Amino acid sequence: MELPACFQRQVAVFEAELELPSGIGPMENDECQISPDTFETFVNALVAKHRRTSHAIWLALSEGFTATVLVLAERAAIKVDWARHGATPEAPLEDVQVSTVTGLSAPAEGAAWAAGLREKARELGRRMPR
Repeated sequence: MELPACFQRQVAVFEAELELPSGIGPMENDECQISPDTFETFVNALVAKHRRTSHAIWLALSEGFTATVLVLAERAAIKVDWARHGATPEAPLEDVQVSTVTGLSAPAEGAAWAAGLREKARELGRRMPR
């Protein structure tokens, strides 16, 4: 996977925050290897933390990283356990609350929260090289 070096630094921040390894290997020539089993655990822990927190600053700082990780998980065929997080991946994309710098808010309820995060990941995925 080709990723910018700043992403690798963010990985270290969230590994420390979650107290879990990410499974994302060191960057070499703008690419890194991902250990699928370790990454799956990390992804689900990150999504769980994002879901259960109501701290507006944590949400603002983590939203883009979490969406990027979801793109990587999808490309690595890693399943996110949306049901465990109180939402289903088939939820409609209606009435979604999304945190912004000017209007920080807690995550939306269940399906709307998941739909908003998935939509942000889809937007990023369209812009990320494969």
